[in-house]
This record gives sequence, structure tokens and C-alpha cells, in this order.
Amino acid sequence: MEFRLLGPFEAVRDGAPVSFSRRRQERLLLAVLLLAPGRTVAAGRLAELLWEPDDGDRDGRRGTLHTYVSRLRGALRPYGVRIATRGDGYAAEPGGWRTDAAEFADRARAAAALRDPAERLRRTEEALALWRGELLDGLADGELRDRLGGELAEQRLAAQEQRAEDRLRTGRDGLHDDGAPLAAELRPLVARHPLRERLVAALMTALYRAGRQAEALDVYRTTRLALAAELGVAPGPALRDVHAKVLSADPSLDEPPLPAYAVQVRDVRLPLHTSGQPALEFCNTWAGWDGARETGAEWLTGYRALAVWAGHLGLLEDWLVTQLLKQAEQQPAAALDALAEARELRTAMHACFVAPADRRAFKQVARAAEAAARVAEFHLDEDGLGRWRLPAATGLRLPVLAVARSAADLLADPHRLTVTACPSPDCGWLFLDAPGRRRWCSLGTCAARDGAGCTG
Repeated sequence: MEFRLLGPFEAVRDGAPVSFSRRRQERLLLAVLLLAPGRTVAAGRLAELLWEPDDGDRDGRRGTLHTYVSRLRGALRPYGVRIATRGDGYAAEPGGWRTDAAEFADRARAAAALRDPAERLRRTEEALALWRGELLDGLADGELRDRLGGELAEQRLAAQEQRAEDRLRTGRDGLHDDGAPLAAELRPLVARHPLRERLVAALMTALYRAGRQAEALDVYRTTRLALAAELGVAPGPALRDVHAKVLSADPSLDEPPLPAYAVQVRDVRLPLHTSGQPALEFCNTWAGWDGARETGAEWLTGYRALAVWAGHLGLLEDWLVTQLLKQAEQQPAAALDALAEARELRTAMHACFVAPADRRAFKQVARAAEAAARVAEFHLDEDGLGRWRLPAATGLRLPVLAVARSAADLLADPHRLTVTACPSPDCGWLFLDAPGRRRWCSLGTCAARDGAGCTG
């Protein structure tokens, strides 16, 4: 059973709408309880939300409230939705139902935890797409909506701010997927929330990139006056910095360039190959990626990057990558778990290659490789050769186990002893150097933007 609260109130089961009450107050009562799953809402609090202070007999409200609850229980019982009485209040007990409000909160938190702007943008947009209108549209008025959904409204606004910033970071501030330029999308949002400086900064940047410098400066002036009049404060340092950059036509406000040492696969930017061995590639990083020039600059920024990378390196077939990406969208928490496992494995693998005596790291890689071996199946390919493959039923851990097998193969090969780390201070990528003659990971791959680095 799904209850949709982010817009007109709806109940849906197996894709079909369910009607269980035509009474506005009964549906509103249920919505209030659904917004607090498992938590007791006092009868007095419910009465305050359902009735105006001068509306009807105060003494009779508890009896009416009890009647509403009884009718809702009868209507919802066939769908496994239970309203419990707890002390002087009621609670919608979890189990057998979900709300789009809870799903939005979970998705927004998961998106905010990602480090890759492109992946974070995609996931944030998926979360925001759950909103079909205002909270309980047509059931609650503006004042009641503010009392019920203040936290949700703040989460939505924070997600909108994050989406705007990530569209600017990824260069998607022109025409968006729905055809709306970012500046046009942000204008009404800033008008409703004129004191949100993150929104204002994003709008100013979008206007500047669209060649509307004067409008960007006017937005700043309006915001500065509003902050002074309503809060008695000046704009914060971040907004002042954007203002200064707009005034001076700072090039850093322009559309971000494509990173120099990347290959784009599907919609994911992956690092160039430097070692020719999947396990080593998994340990390597982008040198100079988004200004992060130190060893350890992150590229494994989301599950999508992990799955696409595994397909790009030939560890997984393309159809499996597509299947995993769909599964990750349906199970975001499990995808995050697999991503965390991949990062931990990568740390252990790197230790194995740069410090061969690290038995603790070796045991961690060995456990993952053994897990892969337990589920691997032996297949006869079209070329007549037999090969070990990991079945699709392995699920979201598939890329993790695939790279663990690659690591195990290398750790069992004498070539492991030829693994070398690039000496460039801007790199550190690992590569195989069997002849013992290579000085750098590859010619110019990790050259820093100032011209230093690996030049062969």
C-alpha cells in the first residue's frame, strides 16, 4: 500500500487507486499519522490540526476523533494498515505500507552523501521528482502545511539548492532535460525564498553564464536589501564572493571544462587507463581531477561509476551493467552498501600491491575473492573456451566480486612483484613494469595543469 502525500493525497495498491473515505478530516487525520510513522500523536495535537479554535464543540472533539479512527481502522484493515491507540493518542504502525514523503527523505539523504556531482545530481532529481505539488495539496491549507511539513519543506529546498549547484558544476545550466534553463527555473524559487543565499548565488551564476551580468548584479542588490531589512545582516562570504566574481567577470564562473584525463562512458566520467590490469586500474585515481592533485583523488564517487567502470574494463558484460544500474535505482541503500564495500576493498588491494607483507590487507582481499569463487559458474563461450563467470543473481555486489577475482589473479602471479607506483607527486598511479625500465605510469597521462608531472 502506498500513500502519496507530496501533492494531492492519494492511496494506491498494486498501481490502482484506493478510496477509503470521502471525509476530508478523516483523510487529513490519516495523513498526519502517516507523516509520523510509528510515532504517537496526542489526541490534543490531532484536534488542534483538524479543527479551528472556534470550530464546534471542544468537548465533543475527542469523541469525534475516536469515531474517525474507528472508521479508518475498518476501511484500512483489508490493506494491512493498522492504527494503534497509545495512551492519549494514536500511531500509524509501520509495516505493509509506505509513503512518498519517507521515500523522498531517504533518497535526498542518500543523494547528499554522494561526492560525484553528476551522480548526486541524477539522484537528487529522482528524489525531487516524487513531488507532484505542495504537501497534501487540496487537503491542507498553507498554514497547516507549514505546521505539518516544515522539515520536509526544508529538505526539499535543500535538495533544490543542491540540484542547482550541481547543474552548474556539471555544465548543465543551459537547457535542462525538461527544456527549462536553470535561470528561469530559479527565478520563482528565489522570489519565494529571497533570503536563501545558496539559491541566490546559483541564480546569479546562471544569469552570468547566460550573458546577463546586469541582471545578476540586480539580484544581488535586491537580496542585500532584503537581508538588511528583514534580518539586519549583510550577505554572507559565499554570496559576496559570487558578487565580486560577477563584477570582475571572473573566468571561474564560466562553464566548467571537461576534465583533461577522462573518458566518458554512458554518462559517467572514468579515468584513463594507465596499467592495463583491472585490479590496478581499480586502485588508481585521477591526477588533477577537479583540482584534486594529490594522490588519492576520488573517482569512485557513486554506484553508477562502479558498475559502468566494471563494464568498461571488461569485468562485466554490457547487459549486466544495465541491469545493475536499474537495480541500484530500486535499491539505493543496498547500492550504497556495495559502494562502501568496494571502497574498503580498494584500500586493501592498494595495500597489497604497495606493501606485499601486509597480511591483514591480503586476508581482506582473500575473503572477497573466496566469496567470488563460491558463486562463480563455469561456462562454455562461443569461441569454444571455458570461462568462469559471476551470475547475474549475485546482485549489486557483482562489480565488487568481479574486481576481487581480478585482484586474486594478479596476487597469484609473479608479475605482482613488478607493480610500481608512479613517482609523480601529482599521481601515484600503479602500473606493471616487468622490464623494470619505465619511470612513469604512462607518457603525460598525469601531467598537472601547470605542465609538471609525468612527462616520460
